[in-house]
Amino acid sequence: MIDMNVRYDEVLDPLRQAYDTRAAWRDGLTKEPWKLAERQAFRDRLASGARLLEIGAGTGQDSAFFQQEGLDVVAADLSPVMVEHCRAKGIEAHVMNFLHLGFPPGSFDAVFAMNCLLHVPNHDLPAVLAAIRAVLRPGGLFFVGVYGGSESTEGPIDDDQHVPPRFFSWRTDEQLVGFATAALFDVVDFHPVDTGRGYRFQSLTLQRRNGD
Repeated sequence: MIDMNVRYDEVLDPLRQAYDTRAAWRDGLTKEPWKLAERQAFRDRLASGARLLEIGAGTGQDSAFFQQEGLDVVAADLSPVMVEHCRAKGIEAHVMNFLHLGFPPGSFDAVFAMNCLLHVPNHDLPAVLAAIRAVLRPGGLFFVGVYGGSESTEGPIDDDQHVPPRFFSWRTDEQLVGFATAALFDVVDFHPVDTGRGYRFQSLTLQRRNGD
């Protein structure tokens, strides 16, 4: 991985191509137990019938779970092919990027973002968090799950199986939490997860402050 100084709009087309091409492959993957545990823990924080937006929804496996759990689910993803997979599962899904979510303010009780905000450069992460915060109602919950570690670096990874290689932003714990609090979220929970694959996962549950 090399250091880069890029903007979000510069990585969108390569990301879209990479995920369009690998959508069918990704739809066939089995989720690791730790991901299922993180997803369930967030579900347990939500009231029955809560309206949830999943961003970076991929092929809709998590959205389908939340919908089966009785939540009112909307999915959004950059990749049109991924969105078609979501719709095939009976999920309302839209082609959107994180800066242009296109929903009225306060539309959702919760937002779920699993391994997608790591594709946003640090330069634009504050604007993305503000856009997400805008669609959450006051008091709403926001799950952020990303890979990170002891260093902050940005760029493609050397062994990426996707073509073109995807952009990643790896952040320290302090950096990630700092971005969240600066965006006027309160931290409900933060903990690292050892994935067993050489990656350290950062699990962050946030709440939009009432009155802000």
